Amino acid sequence: MNLRIEETGIAGAVLVSSVRRGDARGGFARWFCEEELAPVLGGSRIVQVNNSVTAEPGSVRGMHFQYAPHAEKKIIRCIAGRVFDVVLDLRRGSPTFLQWRAVELAAGDDRAILIPEGCAHGFQALSADASLLYLHTAAYAPAAEGGVRHDDPRAAIAWPLPPRNLSPRDLQHPLLASDFDGITL
Repeated sequence: MNLRIEETGIAGAVLVSSVRRGDARGGFARWFCEEELAPVLGGSRIVQVNNSVTAEPGSVRGMHFQYAPHAEKKIIRCIAGRVFDVVLDLRRGSPTFLQWRAVELAAGDDRAILIPEGCAHGFQALSADASLLYLHTAAYAPAAEGGVRHDDPRAAIAWPLPPRNLSPRDLQHPLLASDFDGITL
């Protein structure tokens, strides 16, 4: 196996670690293998690849998701710098509903996180010029876009740095209503 899969504590969200092989010349690691990831992709295929670069430490992007029928899984890998990467479970009936987990991803650590459908994703840059590579199982659909505020008290995400530099769009995400019982996939 070239990829190791580890549970995160959020149902369906997993950490994918590449097995790096090297010699005096350097190293090699597989970042994606449809066959090895089939158990966690559940028949979904990667249809879009994106990249973000976040210039300043403390900057937060998120928390983003897409509603069905455009719900997507995402595999996120840090390719420059370091980030605090967060998954928030919004799925109705999930055993980990409204729980969040975070993992620090850094360039060269050979790890990625898989965010399941129905979970919101966001991150905070821990270094300057943090760059993320995203693999998506659905194309971006603006009409299906959803979001949760980074400072929602029901989620209570413990960002490691004071959040800053949020986009106007991310600042306008609604707080979760007290009767919010999840999204349906």
